[in-house]
Amino acid sequence: MNAALLYPFILVAGALQALGNSMNARLRDALVNPWLAATYSFTPIVIVFTILFFTMPTPLPTLQTLGTMPWYAPLGGVAGAVAVFGGLAFVDKVGAGPFNGLTITANILTSLALDSLGLFGLKAGGFKPMPWLGGLLMVVGIVFIARATGPKSEAEKAEGSEGGLMAKLLYPFILVAGSLQAVGVVLNAQLRGALVNPWLAATVSFIPVALVFLFVFLLRPSPLPNRADVARVPWWGALGGIAGAVAVFAGLLFVDKVGAGAFNGLLITANLFTSIAIDHFGWLGMKRVRAGIGRLIGGLLMAGGIVLISVF
Repeated sequence: MNAALLYPFILVAGALQALGNSMNARLRDALVNPWLAATYSFTPIVIVFTILFFTMPTPLPTLQTLGTMPWYAPLGGVAGAVAVFGGLAFVDKVGAGPFNGLTITANILTSLALDSLGLFGLKAGGFKPMPWLGGLLMVVGIVFIARATGPKSEAEKAEGSEGGLMAKLLYPFILVAGSLQAVGVVLNAQLRGALVNPWLAATVSFIPVALVFLFVFLLRPSPLPNRADVARVPWWGALGGIAGAVAVFAGLLFVDKVGAGAFNGLLITANLFTSIAIDHFGWLGMKRVRAGIGRLIGGLLMAGGIVLISVF
């Protein structure tokens, strides 16, 4: 099967990931406690994938396929969730633009390195200048988008500059989170190969994540939402995690077929274009931020970058 035929499905997964992020933002505002919101968001994912596995329990892994699974393969979901934790912990300290720019940059460059070196079971493609040029274009595009999304008023600039040095000290941790996000996609693909059944693999990947967020919430149960807060949860509040989980499931199925660089590049490009549309039109109750020339240039650069990564 031609790998390019999978690109539309990956683009849809990236768009749903952006919608899921916005849904989760609304959910976090309503439920006050970020750990409660994360637990509430991830629990339906585990339930849905568990039901799908019991509905379609075959094929099942054999002792031979289980023997090929590296010990770290079930940690793919946890690795990807580090970026979620980074958002919860750091985004208000460094700003959304720098946070997203750093995580996405680390994700793309790590994905290209995984493809080039053949790490974590991927086929080594060697150094190819055109994909790395594409990665550079995507990084430049991200910078354009992040700068165009920065604070506009003097008050916002002053607020964003508070603790400037301390915020910059968090940058290495955010870069690690972005790298782990790329690694998590590859680990999930290995998990799917060993467990054979994609629904079982998705369940195994998400259960540790849900348990981690639940454990942290039990350790830090305050603040808690009141009745008025709960009433503000939209009817689609629990769907944000499921929308985002489509990207993880796509990684389980497709990353070994198209490569980590192409997969993450397509996913991120669709994510950012959808995010620009969400901001521009104010969908899902988000504050309207019109798509200016900087954002559009950034999006075009990213599209050019993913063409270089995917074709070459």
